[in-house]
Amino acid sequence: MLVLTGCGTEPPASPEAPPNSPAPLAVPSSAPDPAAQAAALVAQLADEDLAGQVLMPYAYGASATDVSAGSKAGNQGLAGVDTPAQMVEKYRLGGLILVGFSADDPTGKNQPTTNVDNPAQVRALTEGLQAAHANLPAGAAPMLIGTDQEYGVVTRIRTGVSALPGAMAFGAAGDVGVTEKAWSVAGGELAAMGVNVDFAPVADVLGGPGGLVIGSRSYGDDPKAVAEQVSAAVRGLRAGGVAAALKHFPGHGHTTTDSHEALPVLGQDRKTLDAGDLPPFKAGIEAGAQLVMSGHLDVRAIDPGVPATFSGKVLTDLLRGELKFEGVVVSDALNMEPAMAWPAGEAAVRALNAGNDLLLMPPDLPAAHAGLLAALKDGSLKRERLTEAATRVLTLRFTLAQDDAPPMSTVGAPAGAEPLSDVARRSITMLRGTCDGKAVAGPVTVTVASGRTDSKKNLEEALRKAGLEVVASGGSTTVHLVGYGDGVAELSPGAQVTVSMDLPYLLASSRSPVLLATYSNAPAQLTALAEVLAGKAKPQGSSPVEVDGLPRTTC
Repeated sequence: MLVLTGCGTEPPASPEAPPNSPAPLAVPSSAPDPAAQAAALVAQLADEDLAGQVLMPYAYGASATDVSAGSKAGNQGLAGVDTPAQMVEKYRLGGLILVGFSADDPTGKNQPTTNVDNPAQVRALTEGLQAAHANLPAGAAPMLIGTDQEYGVVTRIRTGVSALPGAMAFGAAGDVGVTEKAWSVAGGELAAMGVNVDFAPVADVLGGPGGLVIGSRSYGDDPKAVAEQVSAAVRGLRAGGVAAALKHFPGHGHTTTDSHEALPVLGQDRKTLDAGDLPPFKAGIEAGAQLVMSGHLDVRAIDPGVPATFSGKVLTDLLRGELKFEGVVVSDALNMEPAMAWPAGEAAVRALNAGNDLLLMPPDLPAAHAGLLAALKDGSLKRERLTEAATRVLTLRFTLAQDDAPPMSTVGAPAGAEPLSDVARRSITMLRGTCDGKAVAGPVTVTVASGRTDSKKNLEEALRKAGLEVVASGGSTTVHLVGYGDGVAELSPGAQVTVSMDLPYLLASSRSPVLLATYSNAPAQLTALAEVLAGKAKPQGSSPVEVDGLPRTTC
């Protein structure tokens, strides 16, 4: 997901106040299922409401109705309104995505408020959004509120929640039962906070060290193993009361270009695409994924030169026709560079016509909404296509409404720690060194690449609890930590132990006699690492990606 600030147009000189919304339209009580409820409601909606159902923008502020001056200005720039609630009301929105950036202080120096500061704040925000939405004509079904809670390097809500590791740690553990339990914890916590859509899991299969764009967000490089992990994550999220969104269709793991910045090219032939990229998406759909996110990807074997987000051959023919997906297709963020080739209104129409049902983060919400309405009038967007998309979105909303939200006491509860500990114990991987006995001797000094002070502190505390002496410098053993974004320059030539807390590829360049991978800096992962270093546990994991010159495990 793109996390840029400053998107949107200049606000009008005299911003229009949110209109007085008509009362929610009645849905026949005899409607037998969510699809029937959705169809009955869609048949009653005005064009403005239909257009709103397929838009999922973001808004600034920690509250739905009471925002800072910076958030107010930011929302004016996005949509000509002051608050998130006003945005929902004015554009009759069917959904909103919560983001981790702010309009208060883009530098982050003053700890600005965001949509996702802490669980209690998130719950209050989502309640405020649903209250604003309840009075709209489509208010009979709760709106979709989503976020990018992949865990690992892409985690929006970080404070007060159970800290799952990134996907690659689950791949290293290789236990789908543990994966499902951990993601069920995550789903329950999100549902308790009022988030009903998680833009996860990542179903991309890595294509080697060149796949740094997705990196440890992927479960690994083996399509079958990734498919099993993706299925488990989908089942876990749904058990927790949250809809899972597979991404980035039809697969971003073999690319070397970041789709936020340019259009990546998938050069695989169709046979390779079918065998190497599609299996996790097929498995996730079979496991019950309710959304699939289209990627800004040039799939040369199917529709050369056209981003998959805007390709009917990819979304309608392949995803709908061949893979038989019947849920909601959601676009990747439309404020990413490949989607900015057209004005916001035209891009929205093109994306919908290609087969997307939900348009994520349009760069100009007023233009996107107006563009859909104009296209309805001139025939470039068929009413049947908009109705179909809105019906799918509302079917999902009515389906999710059948789940009771867990209590807030669920969030960060001790019961959630057990599956995280299981993942950690099973995922720590030894890529060089012996598996029996202590991996360190004498006092231990922990060193890190710049900016990793929290990881250093957490590991030092865990080492002490494991019975090892830790000294600030000059220890008999130096344990050096590297993580997300680090390169060869961040390695420590003199370290006896080097630990990768992200992709393990960097370990191929390390001269340390002991090489370990945790794939994540989550506290449970570092606790398990300390147990291994102290000789109290054996590293059980196997690298889910091939590292040049190293085995997947020495154990």
